[in-house]
Amino acid sequence: MSEVAELTRELVAIPSHEDETAAGDRIESWLREHTDAAVERDDAPGGGNVIARKGTDDRGDAPSLALVGHHDVVPPDESQVADDGTCVVEERDGRLYGRGTADMKGADAAMLLAFRDADPDAELIFASFVGEEQGGVGCRHAIEHGFAPEYAVVGEGSTNYAGPDRTDVVVAHKGRRGSTVVASGAAAHASEPDAGENAIYRACDAVDLLRAIEAPSVEVAGETVDGSVVVTEIGGGTAMNVVPERCAITVDERTVPGERADVGRVEDVEGVEWTVDQDLPPMQCDDEEFVDAVLAAARDAQKTEPSPTVKPHATDAGWLSEAGVETVVCGPSEPGEAHTADESASIAVLERCERIYRGVATAWP
Repeated sequence: MSEVAELTRELVAIPSHEDETAAGDRIESWLREHTDAAVERDDAPGGGNVIARKGTDDRGDAPSLALVGHHDVVPPDESQVADDGTCVVEERDGRLYGRGTADMKGADAAMLLAFRDADPDAELIFASFVGEEQGGVGCRHAIEHGFAPEYAVVGEGSTNYAGPDRTDVVVAHKGRRGSTVVASGAAAHASEPDAGENAIYRACDAVDLLRAIEAPSVEVAGETVDGSVVVTEIGGGTAMNVVPERCAITVDERTVPGERADVGRVEDVEGVEWTVDQDLPPMQCDDEEFVDAVLAAARDAQKTEPSPTVKPHATDAGWLSEAGVETVVCGPSEPGEAHTADESASIAVLERCERIYRGVATAWP
């Protein structure tokens, strides 16, 4: 088995869905054992981010590059947990199966090896964050405490997104804004409905307004990124014979770079209040030279021709982009692999991504 497959297997076996400390410990110790980089562990909630730096001598004004991953995972399926509490990792048909193989300990392993082997002309950073699955907790903590590379490659999925048997370069992705719309009314006996104010009717007016909103669409690097606004949950009322005084709606909005749908206009409906519960930013890379450099590394690492593409999912790349870091996404995970009971990653693609990361780290800037 290749070195990247072995390291992926080791990292995936370490549970990190409730507490990322043990996985972070292993990444930290591996960096100290296999590199002479300056390694730090911060106090981000969940066990701390692991950040390593090398190539800082005689750097001059050359911009820094970060290879960015995360070592937390979503809760595993029962089939993905062994009796001793470790996570099951299996190899079948050239793939590794287990929680985190695709999202994203496989990319972490590939980045670790590329970081070790690269001889950069500028500062090269490896960062594995905690709490990505909780909205970017670790990435936000790092940014708030001064994490500010000029460029970054985030190892989330970009394989088979734009075509089969290829790892492309994501130049933009959507964000996610989750919000709650609460309609308030006045309770009354249902036999005298005019004595109250029906909160469900007000909520329906808000839903009609939301359905009429035209979500924005933008062009990035010749690719179209479409936003969306969708009502996903609704609940209200207390009994069959009572006019409801409260009704709540959940709204899932996929945001695009530079534009927002006017969801807040639901407050034009009497008795309606709008609250944003989560706001994960979109990502957009505007540096064509950097995109071309990552594409060149991807081209050298595979037989098929990679292309710039877009991604529907929010990642830590959004937080980095919002902070002013020119960021792209490039990684082994394929559509439909992450968060599933049979999550897996191709060993050949893990090896491919290791070559891509090493190529970018060596050639840039």
